[in-house]
Amino acid sequence: MEVTSLVAIACSLVLTACGQSPTFSRTSSRDGRCIYSFTVPSPAEASCSEPGEALRAVRELQRERAAQRGELEAMEQRLRLLEGRLAGREDAAAAAGEEGKLRAEKADLLRRLEAAEQENARLRDGRCPGHRDSARDSQHVARGGRQDLFNLPSRKRAQSGREASKWNFESTGYQELKSEIITEIPASKLAPRSESGGTSQNPGCGMLEWVGEPVTFQKADSIVGRYGVWMKDPEPVPPHSREHIWRINTVGTDIRQLYEYQDLDQFMKGHVSKVYLLPEPVESTGATVYRGSLYYQKRKSRTLLRFEMKSETILVRKDLANAGYRGVFPYSWGGYTDIDFAVDELGLWVIYSTNQAYGAIVISKLDPNTLEVEQTWATAIRKRAVANSFIICGVLYTINSYSNQNAVINFAYNTNTNSSKALAIQFENRYRYNSMVDYNPAEKKILAWDNFNMVMYDIKLSKM
Repeated sequence: MEVTSLVAIACSLVLTACGQSPTFSRTSSRDGRCIYSFTVPSPAEASCSEPGEALRAVRELQRERAAQRGELEAMEQRLRLLEGRLAGREDAAAAAGEEGKLRAEKADLLRRLEAAEQENARLRDGRCPGHRDSARDSQHVARGGRQDLFNLPSRKRAQSGREASKWNFESTGYQELKSEIITEIPASKLAPRSESGGTSQNPGCGMLEWVGEPVTFQKADSIVGRYGVWMKDPEPVPPHSREHIWRINTVGTDIRQLYEYQDLDQFMKGHVSKVYLLPEPVESTGATVYRGSLYYQKRKSRTLLRFEMKSETILVRKDLANAGYRGVFPYSWGGYTDIDFAVDELGLWVIYSTNQAYGAIVISKLDPNTLEVEQTWATAIRKRAVANSFIICGVLYTINSYSNQNAVINFAYNTNTNSSKALAIQFENRYRYNSMVDYNPAEKKILAWDNFNMVMYDIKLSKM
């Protein structure tokens, strides 16, 4: 396959030039392209006297290595799917046109590979940047210097995305060779989209405009709490109230304990009021609490469960048709985050993907009593390309990174209008490993679990 061979050429080029093992990552550009990145330490960096930035880069790469292996496998699978679609087209002209686009991408990639090879030769003969420049650049990166890309107008952002494929030997961190290849077809063309709009808007609804800094309320004291989910019920049922808090530590192979706290003060002190033993084990961090029940995914399955806390029994079991599970379509950080429940002003939702959607995010509105799917929307946002997502007023928002402190809420898909748009709302991952992000419609706040820490964000919504 021509495109796959180009990816192999990129790997070989970087490995030969630097003598280091490359790593692979994948992101989506604003114009719908997939950006595949092969990352190695800069050739000049090894002899520099400032190791701090390099060490930080290495630690970052180690944290993401497992997710990147999965991304590489998914990339190859999607390339095969696209090739099969081209081969099976009845419209020869359309197929030829799409093939022409791929060949143009090939020519562009080859030109940039040649340019990268020339830059590598210059880097091998170059010197380390001076101490003063190195310190300045390190501070720039630590403060989110690379995030300046998202503050540009959309047209300039697209140009910057293309320029990012060149070697940047001004930075004292690690450098990237990127190739943009059209390997995805918008999911709206592959999976049926709802003909009607979403549910009618809630009077208190609006579009997300701003997210504040995280406030830490609790920190897990053992490795089982590195990942987890903490929740408040926006529409509680007696004997519970909006003050109650629930928590699940999700590191382990048989997660069944649901911890309950009377209020925020007891939660901060670590004083548990009750522990529920769930009849079925929990899969990952996608659970939520709504109207007196815990909704979660059964481990190693696509089965959705409704656990009523008052009776301490599972009232409903329902398979989510065609949903990927067990690491088929997770968020970019991994963790078997294939199926993610969400609650907003309009009710209960589930976020997932299917083979029919080619890995793009699918959103389904659920009946909270029966878990029957009421309505489904297929987006064009690749689930593996985003770190997490949440829903506010029927609008899905995605986050571009789980480990970058200066992350960005980068896309919104509105189920009320069946439309999506790019965003650039800053989102801070203070502890650099955010494994859960959920919205609480009663308090108009975002709850998250960031590397052992349970945090909360204030938000601002526009007026309707």
